[in-house]
Formats: sequence, structure tokens, C-alpha cells
Amino acid sequence: MDEAVTALTTEECWEMLEQEEFGRIAFRLVDEVHITPINYAVDGRSLLFRSAEGEKLLAIVMGSEVAFEVDHYNDDFARSVVVRGAARLLPEDEAHRAENVPLRPWVAEEKYNVVELQPRVVSGRAFHLSRPWLHLRPHD
Repeated sequence: MDEAVTALTTEECWEMLEQEEFGRIAFRLVDEVHITPINYAVDGRSLLFRSAEGEKLLAIVMGSEVAFEVDHYNDDFARSVVVRGAARLLPEDEAHRAENVPLRPWVAEEKYNVVELQPRVVSGRAFHLSRPWLHLRPHD
């Protein structure tokens, strides 16, 4: 029988990050922790996303460490990858990198600021789901 929870290798984590495009980024702004969804793209061994002006961008410019999480699941398994590190607003001469990866807007709002998340730690886990409560339901 397989382990219920297994660690993903670094390469498996990056494969999952490359396959997905939507996750959540957590950041600290003064004494509050925030979490917000973002769409992103992998660029080498970093993540790129666009951001409008606001709390997330302010925290990044102020040097807040960030955590990013992406997950995927179906009836049999779940996977989760967490990236922790520094995020930085790319200067104008580097922002063009966003045009070289599949980073496309999900909403009509214009977001001109390109942010790079430079991972310090990348980790992930896979879960084999048994969902015992499903076996307790009466079947038709």
C-alpha cells in the first residue's frame, strides 16, 4: 500500500508549477498577513505575475517575504506546492520577461507591474485520498 502522504521532489514541484497557472500568494503588510489569488507563469526557476497598485504591490516594494501555494486534486489524489522567498518589482528594462512566458490576464483590469518571486524554498506533498466518509453514504 502506498504512503498516504509523500514529499514531492524539487523537480516534481517545478513540473507542477509549470502545469498550473493559478495560485495564492501570502504576504505581510505591517502587522497583517494577507493572502490573495494570482495567475502566474514560470520563468526559469522563478515565478512571474502582474500586479495592479495596492497592498500586494506595496508589501513587495517594502521587501516583504512571501509565500505562494498552488494545488491540484481529483477524486484519488491531491498535490500541493509551496514556494517561499523574496518578491521584487521588475524594473522597466526587465519587465519584458513577462511577454516571453504564458502570463496572460484573467480579468480586464490593466496590470502593468511585473513581479518576480525568487524562491528560497520550494516544497510539495502528494496525498493519496481515501475519503472514508464517502463509503458511509448510501448508494442508489
